Amino acid sequence: MSAFEDSSGKINSTLFREILYPRQGQKRDEVVKGPRFGVDTAVIDLGNGNGLATSSDPLSLIPSLGLKESAWLSVHLLANDMATTGIAPQYAQFVLNLPDDFPLEQFKEYWNYIHSFCEDIDVAITGGHTAQVPGQQSTMPGAGTMFLQAPLDQIITSDGAEPGDKIIITKESALVSSSILAKSFPETVKEKCGKEIYEQGCENFYQTSSLKDAVTAAEAIVPKTELKAMHDVTEGGLLGGMAEMAEASGCGFRVENDKLPVGEAPRKICALFEIDHRRCVGAGSMIMAVKSGKETDLVHHLQENGIPATVVGEFTSPEEGNILLEDGEETVFEFDGHDPYWDAFFKAMEAGWK
Repeated sequence: MSAFEDSSGKINSTLFREILYPRQGQKRDEVVKGPRFGVDTAVIDLGNGNGLATSSDPLSLIPSLGLKESAWLSVHLLANDMATTGIAPQYAQFVLNLPDDFPLEQFKEYWNYIHSFCEDIDVAITGGHTAQVPGQQSTMPGAGTMFLQAPLDQIITSDGAEPGDKIIITKESALVSSSILAKSFPETVKEKCGKEIYEQGCENFYQTSSLKDAVTAAEAIVPKTELKAMHDVTEGGLLGGMAEMAEASGCGFRVENDKLPVGEAPRKICALFEIDHRRCVGAGSMIMAVKSGKETDLVHHLQENGIPATVVGEFTSPEEGNILLEDGEETVFEFDGHDPYWDAFFKAMEAGWK
């Protein structure tokens, strides 16, 4: 049994508050935004009107996906967190602890993809650490950190939502989880869901960047006063992401289930693996808190730029809690930090799904 309450996935808010939040090292006044549950980036006041935003995430090296796909996740999951500021990342550091039998040619190929994907989004690699470690077999062989510098008053953080703000979701739910499952278990997905669903699931993989979504939104309406906050959809999916955002902002939310966007491929693939698409890691989608009255303008602007966007509800007072309206009934949504995707992936492996 794990020492944590959950055996896999990200630490939950209770453990964060009990263990991490009270122990943040030396307090420094220039740290404007430090560690907070549900907050994607830290922000440091550089003292000249500019701020430094930074965020870290695990890297991916998943044999069943391939080197190119693993490198894509490594770069773009980092960039997605940084995109929640409304500004594109500029610099990156990577730490790699590779298996001691990892072939040199594969490392060269993997790193070339890392370089290329960073170059594509104008990110300079400024350093890191690379080693081979005996016994290392994890699909998360290290971590990366990205940085950006921008005017401090323009940097958005995910704890800026306020009661009355409208909630906009870009793209659709479970993009990354359903696409990884399709790519990892192709024979099973094709047999059970059909070739067309399998192919659409695979095509969705390269829709898992939300960098364009966020930057386009920040260009359309005023950051921090109209575009109040953004949150990348990671563990816990759309509902978990909204719960994290609400908790960080001191809000509740009211969301209509029928408005939560889901495509046919993610819905059917998630059903095959017996997981709820609304609760599964969904990188590629962005949750946005928008000043009431500005939501229509933003949705139209996003759609004009080829980015699907949907108004799904609004943030409310914390006393109202997190309410999901489903089939005419209100239910309270409680997020425990658990994402069913992880268990489904390893269960399928153990079952011998191909």
